[in-house]
Amino acid sequence: MSKFSKYRLLLTLAAAVLLLDQATKLWVVNTLPYEGAFFPPESIEVIPGFFNIVWVTNTGAAWSMFSGHIWPLTAVGFLALGLLFFFRKALELHLPKIQLSYGLIIGGIIGNMIDRIRIQKVIDFLDFHYGDYYFPSFNIADSGITVGVALYIIFSFRSNEKTPEEIQKENEEAVFNAAENSGDEAESSDSLEENAPSNPLKQEDKA
Repeated sequence: MSKFSKYRLLLTLAAAVLLLDQATKLWVVNTLPYEGAFFPPESIEVIPGFFNIVWVTNTGAAWSMFSGHIWPLTAVGFLALGLLFFFRKALELHLPKIQLSYGLIIGGIIGNMIDRIRIQKVIDFLDFHYGDYYFPSFNIADSGITVGVALYIIFSFRSNEKTPEEIQKENEEAVFNAAENSGDEAESSDSLEENAPSNPLKQEDKA
């Protein structure tokens, strides 16, 4: 088992969310005109009176919070990814259900970070409304983050009892880590032997 294979589900979901997010944004940019952040000149009506496809942008986070703070928000994204990597063992990222939630979150974070770095704003296009009330437009990356956080909360409130599949996976991880550690110890031992004096008796005679 390679170091990356145990995070296969997380990496697959993150890549899927990222690709879907960037592909849909590219389609929107090539399909609809753009005349400002909040007032799309045209839209594609998907469900009359409820759901449209638009092209708007956001220089902040969700619901336009912290608007105009592109680079601080980008730095927060990098920090979040770094913390997830650093605390991956404490977060139990080897468990499938945890990989499910964090895969969606990571894919969403990277998707919006690419927008902020590339065009200094985030492209939103999913527009839900009811009557005169319009829910803030969002994108696939936002959806991944929201669903991922919701799943993590649900999993946190569930019983701590582990399924047979999770127990088996943990046992496999333990065997893999033990083999890896023993290999490191063997390499260290070989290195010590190579650095040892070739003829210690002669050195004692000289002394």
